[in-house]
Amino acid sequence: MRGLEQLGRVRLSPNFYMRDFLYSEIANFYGIPNIPHDPDLAIKTGQRLCEELLEPLQATFGRIAVRSGYRAAEVTTFGNDRREGGSVASNAAYHIWDMADAKGQHGAAACIVIPWFADRYAEGLDWRSLAWWIHDQLPYSHLEFYPKLCAFNIQWHEEKFHRIDSFISPRGCLTKPGMPNNRGDHSKWYASLPKLIHH
Repeated sequence: MRGLEQLGRVRLSPNFYMRDFLYSEIANFYGIPNIPHDPDLAIKTGQRLCEELLEPLQATFGRIAVRSGYRAAEVTTFGNDRREGGSVASNAAYHIWDMADAKGQHGAAACIVIPWFADRYAEGLDWRSLAWWIHDQLPYSHLEFYPKLCAFNIQWHEEKFHRIDSFISPRGCLTKPGMPNNRGDHSKWYASLPKLIHH
């Protein structure tokens, strides 16, 4: 218990602590510990996620809300067995911050909501404006958008895939390497959004 308390107090970046990412509704409800097997690796990848992606977003748009962050392999397996989430293989170096993927590379992801944007999305602003804003300005690897509150997964990874998927219309893959729209300037999409503030 003391070790878990200490882990939760680890500061990943100026505004984020490890504890912000350890809460899991499914783990809490079913009583499954959501604790990293390799805390040092989870901290290392979590720091990159927070410093390079979440801090610039919060500096620019105001407070961001973390919906889901780290998921232990046991929690992931339990959810997958209940058809409530992806497999361990697909979540390694994604929500499982302390597990390398099939290529031996590391990464970390969180599902977040930006309240500033969620309000405007509710009024009709296209989710793609935020997607392209991030695509053009931040070193992300993968984004995946969801209809409720325009929540989205954002991943830091050693390899920058620069892929965007969505469950909001138009559903599917917005861009990925090899697609004509993956490079270039998309600023016409986000002219109404604030300019990037470097934290």
